[in-house]
Amino acid sequence: MAEEVLKSVEDIFHEADDVDTTVLFDKMWGYLTELRGRIETRFPDLTLDPSCDDLLDYEAPGGAAKGTLQTWSGPGMDWLVHSHLGDPVKGFTNLHLTAWLGPEIAVPHLGIAWGTLPDLWFYVDLQPRSDLLVNTHELDTYFEPFNQRFLELREDDRFKTFVSRALYVRQAVSEVGLAYVIDRSEDMIDTMFELTGETVDLWLQFVDDAPEVPMDQREALAERDLAVRRTVAERDPANVLGVEFYGQEFTDRLVRQLWGGDRALPRPGLH
Repeated sequence: MAEEVLKSVEDIFHEADDVDTTVLFDKMWGYLTELRGRIETRFPDLTLDPSCDDLLDYEAPGGAAKGTLQTWSGPGMDWLVHSHLGDPVKGFTNLHLTAWLGPEIAVPHLGIAWGTLPDLWFYVDLQPRSDLLVNTHELDTYFEPFNQRFLELREDDRFKTFVSRALYVRQAVSEVGLAYVIDRSEDMIDTMFELTGETVDLWLQFVDDAPEVPMDQREALAERDLAVRRTVAERDPANVLGVEFYGQEFTDRLVRQLWGGDRALPRPGLH
């Protein structure tokens, strides 16, 4: 059985020595950009929301901690987030690729978060669109295909299970979600890439095969999606590290952009 990590992200970072993870960060950002390309191939009409124009290239006072936060929207895709922040030289990085689908289909959303603390941690999961205790069709169709993989990884001692100290975060991770701390070895990095890539590919197949949601059900689905996205962004315990690097006001701005609080483009699929 894999070891569990019960320390918070903040504690792991502060207890570790500074380790320059620039090379690893560049490799992770490159592959995450490749994955975004796969998504854009399926959703070719996405537009960069003007609300993120001032976040495409930002840095903290002093210039060490830098980042980018790109948010896209278009037919079929309510909010695609591609971002990174942190200071790789000190060992802290946080990279995201999250795809929040529009209400045209009820396929779960895709969530990917990688980072260094400087230990390598990663999260890959699908975010359900309904109560899976009741909607067993969604459970069986989209989550069951990942169940065997989840069980195998829980028995692999190379993967330390990251258990958030925050109750809400544990509630937000699905029963097949991957949340692990792993070594920064080439083999484990490649394994992380492989696990993430196969998740994206299967998720894209789900998108291709999904039936349309009736128009009279889309508004309620879109409202639920936004409520989940906002709550997840605002209650992320790692936001405290954003405050440490960028200050409270700017961190609040980043969080607001993650859920679309300042968006300029209309939400798709409602008309």
